[in-house]
Amino acid sequence: MSEVRSVVDRDDLLSQRIREQWSSQLGRRLDILIAGCGWPEPLDLAETESRVIGIDEDLPVLRTSTSARKDLDSWALGDLRSVPVPPRAFDIVYVSFLLERIEHAELVLDRLLTGLRPGGLLLVRMRDRASAYGACDRLAPSRLRRAVWRRFAPAGTVGPLPAVYEQIASREGMHSFCLVRGLMVTEDISASSGSALRGPLGKLARAACSVVEALSRGSRPASHDEITMVIRKPQSHFARLI
Repeated sequence: MSEVRSVVDRDDLLSQRIREQWSSQLGRRLDILIAGCGWPEPLDLAETESRVIGIDEDLPVLRTSTSARKDLDSWALGDLRSVPVPPRAFDIVYVSFLLERIEHAELVLDRLLTGLRPGGLLLVRMRDRASAYGACDRLAPSRLRRAVWRRFAPAGTVGPLPAVYEQIASREGMHSFCLVRGLMVTEDISASSGSALRGPLGKLARAACSVVEALSRGSRPASHDEITMVIRKPQSHFARLI
């Protein structure tokens, strides 16, 4: 069952799950893959020993933001369908605001899962295509998004990034993906963190989302725009090999 939490509560939850994963390994170093490392929002890795690898698409704005990060031990940008992901090499795969902005998202996520060890955690944060904010983002023409980005987004925010929003970039889509692959969704959280909502024209952005919610008769809610999921890859040898 999903629940709505504040951004602070969500970050605390992810930090707690990471520490629990590290503790369960009796102090062995955590190997972490961040897919979507161009989104400059690092994990809280306090009280853990970790090695962090980042991958993302090769776009100029993402190259700039990735090269400025200090929390990555190494990183690579390119086509995520072919960027090397060593099999069963990571204890945690963190997918950070990536699935909504790439094509072939299921294929990419399957490749990332090959790099996750049995018993490892898949942490997903994504913009929800089924939310009012997601509807506005994906339906706005690219030229319009580029033209108004600086007016709506807070200073220093990375973007505008592509708005693809395949079906997997939704709660229903992710749950279906996990069900087919034998993955366990242990937490499912909604929050509100959209750049336009936090920018100088946030009131206008929230009003637009409310209009979309009303016109859709509630099927495109304005109460949240982000989904965070904690997903575990099972240890069972009888689970589908991915």
